[in-house]
Amino acid sequence: MNLPNHKREQVLPQPVVLISTVGKNGISNVAPWSNITPILRPLDEIVLASWLKRDTLDNIRLNQEFVVNIPPVSMSEEVMICSKNYPAEVSELEKANLQTHLSQKIKTPGVEGCLAWLECKLVEEISRKNYSLIIGKVVNLEVNGQFFNEAGEMDYERAQPLSIILGDKGMWFTRPVSAGRYAEYKEMSLINKF
Repeated sequence: MNLPNHKREQVLPQPVVLISTVGKNGISNVAPWSNITPILRPLDEIVLASWLKRDTLDNIRLNQEFVVNIPPVSMSEEVMICSKNYPAEVSELEKANLQTHLSQKIKTPGVEGCLAWLECKLVEEISRKNYSLIIGKVVNLEVNGQFFNEAGEMDYERAQPLSIILGDKGMWFTRPVSAGRYAEYKEMSLINKF
């Protein structure tokens, strides 16, 4: 069975994050995002893709900063409220009855109740005809300590970070679960230097 190329998200599980920004009127904007990924370890940058007509993109351009908030599965309803196409002067934070989480290194607040907060500064925007790629530098990474061990590893079974699988007419909210196998990075090396 073959699918059209544009249905790639139907075979690629995606994380769900909330991007928080502040508009020119001081209104907090919160938007769900799945087109986001870290850029190569051990770099401290991330990249997200955005349609050109998004309040979030306008706000990132304006303030040169944003917060990537990692919501748990229990926030799926709030995520859906934030996904609605409200006018720029409406705060999704208020509509979803969410509280702000004070950022430590930037002015833009995060979203309380999340598992982690990546405070980011805009590094570069790569513009295309219909979309932009936003590269952000993580200037502060804060996590909810009840879901992380001393090494900073998430207990994802307890934390239940939100993800999605897209379908033809909608999406299924999902979460990562263990496949029963743990592998150390050194297993990938053909040279035994560990």
